Amino acid sequence: MMHHWIIVPVALPAILAPLIILTMRYDLTLQRVFALAGTLALLAVAGALMWSSTTTPAEVYRLGNWPAPFGIVLVLDRLSALMLVLTALLALAVQLYVIATDWDVRGRHFHALFLFQLMGINGAFLTGDAFNLFVFFEVLLIASYGLMIHGAGKDRLRAGVQYIAFNLVASTLFLFALATVYGVTGTLNMADLAIKVAALPEGDAGLIRAAAILMLAVFAIKGALVPLQFWLPGTYANAPGPVAALFAIMTKVGAYAILRTTTLIFPPETAAIGSMVADLMLPAALITLAVGAIGILGATTLPRLAAFAGIASMGTIFIAFSAFTPQATAAALYYMMHSTLAAAAIFLIADLVTDRRGNGLLTAQPRFAQQGLIAGLFFANAIALAGMPPLSGFIGKLLVMDALRDNAALIWTVILVSSFFMVLGFGRAGSVLFWKSHAVGEPADPHHSAEPLAFVAIGGLLAGLVGLTVFAGPIMGWLEVTAAALHAPDAYITANQLPPNTTEGN
Repeated sequence: MMHHWIIVPVALPAILAPLIILTMRYDLTLQRVFALAGTLALLAVAGALMWSSTTTPAEVYRLGNWPAPFGIVLVLDRLSALMLVLTALLALAVQLYVIATDWDVRGRHFHALFLFQLMGINGAFLTGDAFNLFVFFEVLLIASYGLMIHGAGKDRLRAGVQYIAFNLVASTLFLFALATVYGVTGTLNMADLAIKVAALPEGDAGLIRAAAILMLAVFAIKGALVPLQFWLPGTYANAPGPVAALFAIMTKVGAYAILRTTTLIFPPETAAIGSMVADLMLPAALITLAVGAIGILGATTLPRLAAFAGIASMGTIFIAFSAFTPQATAAALYYMMHSTLAAAAIFLIADLVTDRRGNGLLTAQPRFAQQGLIAGLFFANAIALAGMPPLSGFIGKLLVMDALRDNAALIWTVILVSSFFMVLGFGRAGSVLFWKSHAVGEPADPHHSAEPLAFVAIGGLLAGLVGLTVFAGPIMGWLEVTAAALHAPDAYITANQLPPNTTEGN
């Protein structure tokens, strides 16, 4: 039992971030030590929580020891634990890269903002209350805006303003949705909502459907689902490379929120909702995948190619979610793990290339330092992102396609054709960056420092993809149990209904 440890992924970065600002603002080395130690501690705690979630049912931490729906609760189950571990692994790789490349020297308070970002992400994954999901979204927005404009620059500031404007619109819509839900049900506790929405009279069905659409739109903005994806390419392409890599988990927050609410509060079997969400999600997801693949094929810079790769991966995830079956959900979770690591790696590789060439344009330019090693990393990452064998992208797409055999003609066609476009896009980018450069001239900066820790960070992400491939069988076995629990959330609901006791938060 790990009741009191449930709050650590939120509390630890919330304590470390202001501590760094107040006592270490002029000592970068100390900031790095404390931030890296905090991330390692988060990874250890997340791993322990994941082990606990595997062996015990859903656990609830009640702040103030108030019962639902009156108190604030954090809920640990297999899905939230998985997302905590994925976030910590990604954060560790990004921090190592930042330290290796001195990205934290280019602006103030990078590590404090980074920790606040982790606080918001972890809180969104753990919260059992819809209003506090909104609160953690706002923490994410504030911290990510500070990280987004790290190092300044006109293009980065313009993209940052666009990013925050769209997210403020999403926040406003979220408040309207929450107000509607609360007005109809009298609660915002997710487990309590699951019971009350299912028992709503027919007269209130219209309001709940409107609230569900609003919430889906909000989460679709966060998850870059067409037609609300247009903010992402410019934002991610102009963000600092390591920040864009951390943002690879940000779109997954939107996907997580959709999965959590649609399996718990708005499942298709609910009379008030029916198949409405699935009917909207599937065509949007198919178009999202197509837009991402075409964007990869037509990208003019490496960072934009990486951004469109992120959009394509979200399309594949949402295609699987739209089936609303345990098998498809398990496949989506596997692909989510793969795409988070692969998308982060491509952003870091793009940053290495941009730093050495002076720009990210996909045009033939002189060779650059460590080109052979970077080319190898790009090649492996491109195979994974395009879904080619033998890496986890291929396995993930096979799992998704196998889970969606009932509607195979359309879905399989879109997935396979988009994969072909992605292969062409990555092939074109790789040939321009690494092959045609040999015909242009001597290296632009042959004495660029090797930055071995940066390559260790990227190699670690790619090693994660290899691990997903080698251990695909046991990982899918674990995910299938996780998906079954999501589609039969009785344990989650029951845990929230238990009376407070002395073993929980107080």
